[in-house]
Amino acid sequence: MRQGRITKISGPLVMAEGLDDAKMFDVVRVGKQRLIGEIIEIKSGIASIQVYEETAGLTPGDPVEGTGVPLSVELAPGIIEAIFDGIQRPLDLIKKEAGDFITRGIEVPALDRKKKWDFQPVVKAGDSVTGGDILGVVKETVLVDHKIMVPHGIEGKVVKIHSGAATIEDTIAEIETGDGVKEVQMLQRWPVRRIRPYKEKLPPLQPMTTGQRVVDMFFPVAKGGVACIPGPFGSGKTVIQHQLAKWADADIVVYIGCGERGNEMTDVLMEFPELVDPKSGEPLMKRTVLIANTSNMPVAAREASIYTGITIAEYFRDMGYSVALMADSTSRWAEALREMSGRLEEMPGEEGYPAYLASRLAEFYERAGRVVCAGSEGREGAVTAVGAVSPPGGDLSEPVTQGTLRVVKVFWALDASLAYSRHFPAIHWLTSYSLYLDTVEGWLEENVDKDWGALRAEAMRLLQVEAELQEIVRLVGIDALSIKDRLILEVAKSIREDFLHQNAFHEVDTYASLKKQYEMLKTILVFRDEAEKAMEAGASFKEIEVHPVREKIARMKYLSETEMDKIEAVKEEVRKELESLVSEGGVLSA
Repeated sequence: MRQGRITKISGPLVMAEGLDDAKMFDVVRVGKQRLIGEIIEIKSGIASIQVYEETAGLTPGDPVEGTGVPLSVELAPGIIEAIFDGIQRPLDLIKKEAGDFITRGIEVPALDRKKKWDFQPVVKAGDSVTGGDILGVVKETVLVDHKIMVPHGIEGKVVKIHSGAATIEDTIAEIETGDGVKEVQMLQRWPVRRIRPYKEKLPPLQPMTTGQRVVDMFFPVAKGGVACIPGPFGSGKTVIQHQLAKWADADIVVYIGCGERGNEMTDVLMEFPELVDPKSGEPLMKRTVLIANTSNMPVAAREASIYTGITIAEYFRDMGYSVALMADSTSRWAEALREMSGRLEEMPGEEGYPAYLASRLAEFYERAGRVVCAGSEGREGAVTAVGAVSPPGGDLSEPVTQGTLRVVKVFWALDASLAYSRHFPAIHWLTSYSLYLDTVEGWLEENVDKDWGALRAEAMRLLQVEAELQEIVRLVGIDALSIKDRLILEVAKSIREDFLHQNAFHEVDTYASLKKQYEMLKTILVFRDEAEKAMEAGASFKEIEVHPVREKIARMKYLSETEMDKIEAVKEEVRKELESLVSEGGVLSA
């Protein structure tokens, strides 16, 4: 590549001339410190470069060297358990080499070149393979078998296959193609802005269970689906994403902290290595990749971070895994787009965001999905993307939220008033929605209980009726309501406080299986049914309202998964106690 020189510097945007053979999105090295940057515009021989590092100290005339390759991620064993920045630099290795702060221009390979991995082949010499086929397996962690795939674009017959210890740069297979023999290593590179190919996109039919009752019962997200969590400052977006990352029913978790506060990312980095995976008992980090791009890092690197994350997620999807990707938050990414667009002097769109904001959002979210992976085996994989949105002042009509809502099918609307009243998760049941309800309900009825859909519909109806009754109470007082309506208020309150409210920091309440969720909600509705019968038979509403059995209903959430029989016992106790009120009521009326 030719060397150019800097002509203009505007914050993270650098203009350079002399890069005649450069292409859009090529990576370049800027200045004497060789800062990493990416070409985002070429006009009249001048290349506009967004630099992913602090540009202080650069001067016009400094050299710019093109690499001739687009911004790419390294894909090989060593990704799991790693903590990268937005352009896949390993933060733990940088700390060892340069201390607590990232030295500008530092060049550290994303993955360890010296570590030997035990490669176990699953093909033999003479087998025909095509792009996406699995050549062999490396046990990367106790939870993840890293499948080494034939690079896309290579098709032919295996001439030689390695077995045993190898570094990621060693040749592990030789494949005879129409263009001669190709050597294949474990290490592959993939441009972050290019979608990894697959055979076919499938409809999402199975829910990605999260252990969060308001999500799984009322607003489920399908495996391969997309969801967004918009909400004002302090409403609990980050905690919900942490909860999803911890408990989601996914094989691999990719967590992207995009422009988030440093202390929040620190919490993630400190907490995740100590978390235990509920399914295996192993540390959760054994199946997690973290991408940390804090708000004090150069703004342009935010733009790359979500592409880095989704490319890594697609790579594991291609192995046949279900991947959960958390992006926190896409608003910060959009702010980076806005800043770079302003420096490029592009015509601004709504609220100063670039006119292409909506298409960029769609481009990102459309990379999620459930697919038949490339290769001849026909395995399935899925990427489920959940993006947090931080609208300024909680205004959901702003462009990033609206652009996101056009693409996603699940909307978990966080409500500031719920958060301020300490109701968490603060997902509002009347303003949120899930368009996957119809598709995943069949799976839930088949695998949990045939009454799942009816139970959910009845609980949601009670919450909606409660909202209408609350309006009447505010206008004329609770005494204007009938006894039946007051019972509805009590049952809806129980749904809200005993079922929807969930403590993320309680060792038991932090997670609830689908079976436990069903039994808890069923018990609350059994209470409603039995209370109605008791009142019809003459029992007083006051007795039902303050009955001791309600305390047991409230404490069901603290019963562990191994104590399901105790929830069943609470349900039976509700029936017996309220039936006893019926007999007492009968005696009184007699």
